[in-house]
Amino acid sequence: MLVPNPHSPLRPILIVEDNDMDLDFCLQAFQEHSVTNPILTCRDGEEAIQFIDAHTSPNDPQLPLLVLLDLRLPKVDGVDVLRHARQHPVWKQVPFIVLTTSHENSDIDTAYQLGANSYIVKPVDFGSFSAVVKNIQVYWVLTNQAPFATP
Repeated sequence: MLVPNPHSPLRPILIVEDNDMDLDFCLQAFQEHSVTNPILTCRDGEEAIQFIDAHTSPNDPQLPLLVLLDLRLPKVDGVDVLRHARQHPVWKQVPFIVLTTSHENSDIDTAYQLGANSYIVKPVDFGSFSAVVKNIQVYWVLTNQAPFATP
């Protein structure tokens, strides 16, 4: 897990992703589009649940601005991570963007039923992936009003 800059006034973005290439694409795309929020990562569902349980205050500077969540994770599935997060009052308000390879209607339905704010199927090439990250940045980082004030 990357440690955010303690002096940054911006809330971090949490990426829950086990695939090295997808994580690298994401980090490169954030850099390419000058996303200045600190980036935190969890590499499996168990680590994500531990992170959620450790950060339950709206005043916690590591409470993320948003979460990019893969569904296909080792140890604990992304669906279970989302279900766990939505049981916490503070985490019910944190935007979750499911970013996964699954086109399955059952996965899409389940994600939205559990409180996902968006569901995006991962593009396979960097150019398309970068365009998705640009759209995420424009809406979720620059346009959307976050549920918690900057600490």
